[in-house]
Amino acid sequence: MEAVMERECSALGGLFQTVITDMKGSYPVWEDFISKAGKLQAQLRTTVVALAAFLDAFQKVADLATGSRGGTRDIGSALTRMCMRHRSIEAKLRQRLFTNKLPVFVDSLINPLQEQMEEWKRVANTMDKDHAKEYKRARQEIKKKSSDTLKLQKKAKKGLKPPLF
Repeated sequence: MEAVMERECSALGGLFQTVITDMKGSYPVWEDFISKAGKLQAQLRTTVVALAAFLDAFQKVADLATGSRGGTRDIGSALTRMCMRHRSIEAKLRQRLFTNKLPVFVDSLINPLQEQMEEWKRVANTMDKDHAKEYKRARQEIKKKSSDTLKLQKKAKKGLKPPLF
């Protein structure tokens, strides 16, 4: 009886400890995810700014070629058309990145995760300490109850024996 109880307590305690260990082991992964998501957002913003600057410079080259005399006017008008197409791509990129999915992703997932990471660590450590105390106390109680039960069973057996007259 005592061995069965001990095994069950150990199994439950081990399961809880496994969950806590997994939680503690996942912190670096979550922190890396949050860090990389922030970097991705920053890089996408930088890419759009760099693309706009590139297209401005490209437009100046096209305007220079268009405004010149000679055979470069045709090249200038072709460059201007190409620049306008790329400006439309830039506008679509800006619209998709900054008005639809990315801010929602960052605001609804990354920012709350970042805010909760420290609290998760603290709560997991507190749960681990509390569990260790409770587990130890419960095991002692079970051992005491089991010991008391065995003593009572022995007394009951002695009391049931017929007297030897």
